[in-house]
Amino acid sequence: MTTTYEPVIGLEIHVQLLTRTKMFCGCELSFGEPPNTRTCPVCLGLPGALPVANAQAIHFGLMIGLALDSELAPRSIFHRKNYFYPDLPKGYQISQYDEPLCRGGRLADVRIHRVHLEEDAAKLVHVGASGRIHASDASIVDFNRGGTPLAEIVTEPDLHSPEQAGQWLRLLRATLRHLGVSDVNMDEGSLRCDANVSVRPEGSRELGTKTELKNMNSFRFLERGIRAEIARQEGILNEGGRVVQETLHFDPGSGEITSLRSKEQAHDYRYFPEPDLAPVAVSETMLAAARQAMPELPSARAVRLQDSLGLSAESAHLLAFRPELGDYFEQALQSSPDSTPSAGAQAQALANWVTGELAKRLAPEESPADSKVSPEAITVLSQMAAEKQISVGAARQVLDRLVAEGGDPRTLVEQEGLAALDGGDELRQIVRAAIAANADAAQRVRAGNPKATGPIVGYVMRETKGRADGAEVTRLIAELLG
Repeated sequence: MTTTYEPVIGLEIHVQLLTRTKMFCGCELSFGEPPNTRTCPVCLGLPGALPVANAQAIHFGLMIGLALDSELAPRSIFHRKNYFYPDLPKGYQISQYDEPLCRGGRLADVRIHRVHLEEDAAKLVHVGASGRIHASDASIVDFNRGGTPLAEIVTEPDLHSPEQAGQWLRLLRATLRHLGVSDVNMDEGSLRCDANVSVRPEGSRELGTKTELKNMNSFRFLERGIRAEIARQEGILNEGGRVVQETLHFDPGSGEITSLRSKEQAHDYRYFPEPDLAPVAVSETMLAAARQAMPELPSARAVRLQDSLGLSAESAHLLAFRPELGDYFEQALQSSPDSTPSAGAQAQALANWVTGELAKRLAPEESPADSKVSPEAITVLSQMAAEKQISVGAARQVLDRLVAEGGDPRTLVEQEGLAALDGGDELRQIVRAAIAANADAAQRVRAGNPKATGPIVGYVMRETKGRADGAEVTRLIAELLG
């Protein structure tokens, strides 16, 4: 008999902090520099070099803790986490162990276990034509990344599906980006995620043996990797086997999961306090600076947009968690003389144009603020369409021109002759001609099939170049066909 299992998932997220220099030395941070050009005796671990903690990184750590409603430790210390690997020149990583900067907290429905600061390892580059490492291949090390400040955010095992994990990580990414503590570019490694995965019989409260999927650098790969690992564990258990606690690698190309090493326990790292660094004592001045630097968080912004402007929950969420859209929308709303909290219909119409029509015309990472469409222009276009000065189809044509060239919507409408046709004699005569040209469709409408108006409406829109209002055309068709 096959058992039904429930997945249990926790995430460990490594966030590269957007400081000017590394965590414990003065080397400047930069992505894409020639290998091994951003190094010094401290981050290379040379004898006699002494680390100094980066105050900006601690400030960002406090901001993350505030955003996640964590308990901020009045005193935290750095530890040496000992292990040997080619990308770790000292033979240990400076991290935090039993006295982290932040404990507890919550984001949405997921509890936070801890947030601590540490330094990043260097980057291994595997050289080999095969794509897999063989004895004849080589691994080389770029130490530029070594020592980059990291905040590690560890969740409780509160997630129960790959999709839920991916959605929550998107929420965290939007929150961190809005805080300004990281650029959170997953393709550059600024945000990396490990997933702790286990399964248990449905209805059981006891946790199963967990495995760890390492370094997944996209939301899609995270979801695919978790899904594959859940299936692997269920297969093992259904065949009477036992899941082994280990660290795994998911290959997004092949979809295969391979073992990297047996899972270490804390004692395997031989943690001990870093003797060259003083404890971090969080003062009231430091806390006040972190609180003052806090922007409006996405969750609070979504509530405000929904409550004060009457936006739909979907629009408010999209604008709040894509701050480049939200900032542009609010700037556009302020450019309208009618932008008052009671203008719900106007605000919703503008939100639809920003999040729908404009966003889909831009590149995935392009901000509307960087486009040729000014906030004032999208506001005017939205109002013209809402007041039926132009049809929706004509408004889309104008938006295409604005994205390509910029300009004023009113001028473009006049230049192109796109002003809407009213319901007068001119439009009525065009509808009559459309009915005559589509006699079969007209007969089906008369017979009680209103969906058959498609060819008639299409004829009118072609003749008017999209200037006719669709609702008015439909009304005239119904009137003329009795």
